[in-house]
Amino acid sequence: MYGMKICVARQGEKLPPCDLALYGFGFLGEVDYESELKGQTDKFEEAARLSRANDCCAVCGCKTFSRGAVRKSAAVAYRGRLLGICDMKYVLDGENYKSGAYLGLYEAGGYKIGVCIENDLMFPEGVRALTSCGCNVIACITESAADFIPPMLIRAYAYLYGAPFVLCTGRAAFFAGTDGELASSVSPLAFFECDVKNSYRLVTERVRGMADTTKCDY
Repeated sequence: MYGMKICVARQGEKLPPCDLALYGFGFLGEVDYESELKGQTDKFEEAARLSRANDCCAVCGCKTFSRGAVRKSAAVAYRGRLLGICDMKYVLDGENYKSGAYLGLYEAGGYKIGVCIENDLMFPEGVRALTSCGCNVIACITESAADFIPPMLIRAYAYLYGAPFVLCTGRAAFFAGTDGELASSVSPLAFFECDVKNSYRLVTERVRGMADTTKCDY
């Protein structure tokens, strides 16, 4: 599998042919589950329509509201069908958000796509779990990138864990390849292309304990 095409956009305009489109928190904005269920709003349907119009998988950042709880989330849709809603798993002290419970892993167009939202980037165990599940690419969304930490982290993770990362930070886009290279763009529409392949190395480790009792004399 190779030649995956990825777009990072700010608006819902027609995109060039791509496999994955990534939109920041400013696209869907705030989404209230009760309003969605009552048919008063259709923002999740908007994400689905966007994925159908561009014949791709769309990952759209948003803030979701449910019975007073606020979450940072991402709606994931593929060719007109909503695959699910992924929530930020880790909430830091002082933040007025509710944490999610599950890792975001979706299959679309023959690819396995992992979703990582803001604080989740700070916890390598979650990223490692996504790559261990065979993700071909991990899509990351942060509300802003006021410092160099998010781009630095995706570059390190892509190199260490063997999966490319694409990052949308509101006004900038970054792409980290498994070779350690980092690309960036501040244009309203950024386009990246990468080879997607599973590459493994054999790593061994000596572990103390778990004695072979078949060789013990009693």
